[in-house]
Amino acid sequence: MSQPPLRPTRGLAVRATGRPRRRRTSRLASATLATVVAAVLLGAGGGTALADPENPSDEQITGAQAAQDAAAAEVGRIAALVAETESRLQQVQWQAEAAGTAYLIAEEARLAAQTAADQAAAQLQAATDAVVAAQARIADYSRDTYKNSGDLPRGMALLDAEGPSELVQKAALLAYVGDHQVDVLDALESAQVQQATAEAAARSARDQAAGAEAAAAAAKAEADAQLAGQQAALDEVAAQKAQLDQQLQEAQVALLELQGARNAYQTWLAQKAAEEEAARVAEEQARAAAAAAAREEAATADPGGAGYVRPAIGRTSSCYGARWGVTHYGVDIAAPIGTPIYAATSGLVMRAGPATGFGLAVYIRGDDGAVTVYGHVNTYAVRAGERVSAGEQIAEVGNRGQSTGPHLHFEVHPGGAMYGGQIDPVPWLGSRGINISGC
Repeated sequence: MSQPPLRPTRGLAVRATGRPRRRRTSRLASATLATVVAAVLLGAGGGTALADPENPSDEQITGAQAAQDAAAAEVGRIAALVAETESRLQQVQWQAEAAGTAYLIAEEARLAAQTAADQAAAQLQAATDAVVAAQARIADYSRDTYKNSGDLPRGMALLDAEGPSELVQKAALLAYVGDHQVDVLDALESAQVQQATAEAAARSARDQAAGAEAAAAAAKAEADAQLAGQQAALDEVAAQKAQLDQQLQEAQVALLELQGARNAYQTWLAQKAAEEEAARVAEEQARAAAAAAAREEAATADPGGAGYVRPAIGRTSSCYGARWGVTHYGVDIAAPIGTPIYAATSGLVMRAGPATGFGLAVYIRGDDGAVTVYGHVNTYAVRAGERVSAGEQIAEVGNRGQSTGPHLHFEVHPGGAMYGGQIDPVPWLGSRGINISGC
């Protein structure tokens, strides 16, 4: 019963290009090494053994951005407050400076008024002393005159003199007193009044200057207090700004860390993808090298096999013949899954896909009319109606269908029948220069 063929993967086809030189051992070793390297690269991620980096969520980055914006807005607000406070501080500084200058001017005026008052007091004291002295002399003279002459008139007082000298002195004194006593006393009293008035005016000016100084001192103290208060306010908002600057810096660092982590994660993804792609390419190259090496060994297993090749490289695990009351119609070549399977001869693919008992199988009608069968394959790379050449990879060794282990079941139908007329394939291959040992 025929079954519909499956569409194969075309990437496995390999064309034979003539008889290669005998370098099976070195090529197989190189292919094996390449396979191992590819496996290491694929499994170890290109040598990267570090843990996967964390990828910050969009919510985390958005939240960090919002926190930074809020901190920046608060810093802007407090910066405006600092500027306003600094402007107010400058104004208060000017006011305090003006109050200090006014205080110095008032103090200078008080000192000048005090000096004037002191000078007026000194002048008044000198005038007072002069008046007192004059009054004392006149009093002494009047007393002496009274003692000597009693109520005698001036003429009698002169007659009372004991001699010419005393007479002249008393006459002069009487003349002085008579002519100037009243004027001198009046002048002295007028001077005393003027000096007292000047002294009072000076002291009034001093008292006014002292009041002005006190008022200026109070204004200066108030201005200094305002200055100190404004400086304290500036210090407070400056401290707040320093804290907000620190918070803004921390928010910026947090955002940068998240953005850096996101960038690192994206870089890691790109690197990982590149490493995986490199590992895939290396694995494909290794498989291609292994396939080429195996094909070369199959093609050169016996130089006499012109136009025919060994279908697979491996150990012969079962031969053609009777087994437990049934006939085994082919030869089994055990090999790992994925080992290349080659067309034993050139011909036309008759069927490729599911097959009863084989799981998957490929049937090729050779140019010599014989049908070769390849069963239990893992994957196949041809389809019905396609022409293949001897040595071209058509499939990979598998373990599908009724199989106890990965191997290739190879049959030969020399009469051209698809499902009958099998013969022992080992002698058939041997007669065509391909030696299958173990049977």
